[in-house]
Amino acid sequence: MKPLDPRLLRHARAARAYLALTVATGVLTAGLVVAQALLLARALGGAVQDGLDLAAVGDEVVALAAVVLARVLVVGVQERFAHRAATRAVAELRAGVVERAVALGPRWLAAGRGPELVTLATRGLDALEPYFVRYLPQLVLAATVTPAALLVVLGLDRVSAAVVVGTLPLVPVFMVLVGRLTEGRSARGLRGMQTLAAQTLDLLAGLPTLRALGRERGPAARVRELGDAHRRATMGTLRIAFLSGMVLELLTTLSVALVAVGIGLRLVGGHLPLVTGLAVLVLAPEVYAPLRQVGAQFHASTDGVAAAEAAFAVLETPLPPRGTHPAPDLARTALRLHGVAVRQPTGALAPEGLDLEVRPGRVVALVGTSGSGKTTAVEVLLGLLRPDAGAARLVAVDGTGPALDLADVDPATLWSQVSWLPQRPVLEPGTVAALVGGDAPVRERAAALTGLDAVVAALPDGWGHRVGAGGTGLSVGQRQRVALTRALVSPAPLVVLDEPTAHLDAHGEEVVLRTVETLRASGRAVVLVAHRASLAAVADDVVVVRAAAATEMEADRPAAPAPAGTPRAATVAAGRSDAPVPEVVR
Repeated sequence: MKPLDPRLLRHARAARAYLALTVATGVLTAGLVVAQALLLARALGGAVQDGLDLAAVGDEVVALAAVVLARVLVVGVQERFAHRAATRAVAELRAGVVERAVALGPRWLAAGRGPELVTLATRGLDALEPYFVRYLPQLVLAATVTPAALLVVLGLDRVSAAVVVGTLPLVPVFMVLVGRLTEGRSARGLRGMQTLAAQTLDLLAGLPTLRALGRERGPAARVRELGDAHRRATMGTLRIAFLSGMVLELLTTLSVALVAVGIGLRLVGGHLPLVTGLAVLVLAPEVYAPLRQVGAQFHASTDGVAAAEAAFAVLETPLPPRGTHPAPDLARTALRLHGVAVRQPTGALAPEGLDLEVRPGRVVALVGTSGSGKTTAVEVLLGLLRPDAGAARLVAVDGTGPALDLADVDPATLWSQVSWLPQRPVLEPGTVAALVGGDAPVRERAAALTGLDAVVAALPDGWGHRVGAGGTGLSVGQRQRVALTRALVSPAPLVVLDEPTAHLDAHGEEVVLRTVETLRASGRAVVLVAHRASLAAVADDVVVVRAAAATEMEADRPAAPAPAGTPRAATVAAGRSDAPVPEVVR
C-alpha cells in the first residue's frame, strides 16, 4: 500500500477528517518547533554571551514555556483523535468487508475464503491501528516539520544547511533498503495467521467428532507447527525492525554530530554568532527526527497495511449483477425452477436438470444423497446464486401476468418475504422474546405448538432470559425450538427449513412435523431439505435432487417404493412428475 493510499480515504470516511486534523496539527507543530528553537537560542545566548539574568530573559522564558505547553496540547489532541479515528476507520473497513462478502454471495465465500475473511475482519484489521496512531502522523510531520526546519536552518546558516542537505537523503535511502529487505514479510505473516486460524476453526468445529473417534490429539502437532512458524515469522520481523531502528538512530546521530562539529569549530573561530549556532543546533535534530520516526514506525504499521491490502481486495471485487424489479407478493406467486444446473468448483453439475415448483400452501421436500445439490437448489430459489443452465422464475398462481426472471428481482424485496432456518440456527445475542419476535399472545401460541413454552418456563428469567452469541446458554434442541417458533411467528409467506430435524430426538422431530403442518395450514409455502423419511412423508411434493454423475448411475437403478404414510405425496424427480419417492438415506 502507498504511504497514504486514496482507497483508505474512500472506504473509511473517518480517515478523511483525521487526515485533515493531522495535517493541521503537523503545520502547527512545525511552527512551534521553529519558535521553540529560536526562543531557546535567544534565552541561552543572552544568558551565556551577554550575561543576562533571569529577569532580563523572562519574556523569552515565558514564551518558551507557552510554546512547550502548546506542543504538549497539540500532541495530546492528535493522540486522542488518532485512537478514535483508528477505531472508527477499522470498524468501517470491517463492516464494509463483511457487507461486501455477504453481497458477493455464498458461492464466493465457499471457495475457501470463509476462515480467511474471519481472520481479516477480526485480528487482521486490528493491526491497522499503529498505522493511524503512529505512522501516518509521523508521515505528515516529515512533510511539514522537516521542510520548515530546513528552511529556517538555511536562512540562519548556509554551511549547516549544506551539511543537512547532504546527509538527509541517506535516511530515506536506508529506509528503502530496509523496506526491500522486509518486503512481503507482513503479507506472509498475515497468510500464516489466516492458515493457522482456518485450521484451528476447523479443528474446533470437528472436535466432537474427533473425540468420539478418539483422535482429538491428532491435529495437535500440526497446529503447534503452524503456531511455531507464525512465531518465527513475527520474531524475524521484529529483529529486522530493531536493527533498522538502530541503523536509523546511528545515521541521524552522526548527521547531527557533523552539524554540531561544524558549528563548534566556527564558534571557536568567531565566524558564527552564538545565538545562531544554538538555534541551528536545536533545529538540526528536528530536521531528521520525523524521517527517523517514519522509518521506525513503518514496521509497526506493516501488518496493518497488509491487512488493509487484503481488505481492499475484498472491497474491490466486482459484485454480481443485481435485479431492480420489486418481488411480487409470494403469498400469490409460485417459484419455478426449470432445467436448473449449477456447476460446482469441482466441475460437476449439482444439481443437474432440476425442475420444481414452490406454491403457496404446499410443502416441497428436496431429497437426495449428500453433495447432490440440495442446498445449492435452495440458494437458487432464494436468489443467492444464479444457475449455469436452466431458468428460475416467479409466476403468478392465477396465471395472470408474465413470468418474472428471478435474476431481475431486487434480492432485498425477495428476502424480506422469506424465513430461513438453517441446520444450525443463527441466534443473535438478546432475550428469548426478542429472538422470537411478535406480540406476546402470538408468541405464546407459537411456543405452545413448538414446545418452547416448556423451555421458557424452565429458564430463570422466562422470556426475558438473555442468550449469548450463537445461542450460548441454550442447548442445540432449545435453539432449534426458538428458531422454529420464530419461523411460525414470522409473517413471511415462504419458509425454508434446511434439515430442521437434525440434532433432534424423536420428540423434537414430532415438534418439527407439527410446525410444518401448521405452516401449510396457514397458507405458506414451505421448502424442506430432508434426509429423514418422516420429514419427506409430510411433504406434498418430494423432489429428488441429483448431480450430473449421480443421474447416470441412478438411471439403471430400480425406483424405491414410497415411504409408508405418504398418500398425498405427488413426487417430482428431475422433471418427471410420475417418479416415486426415493428411499431416504439416513
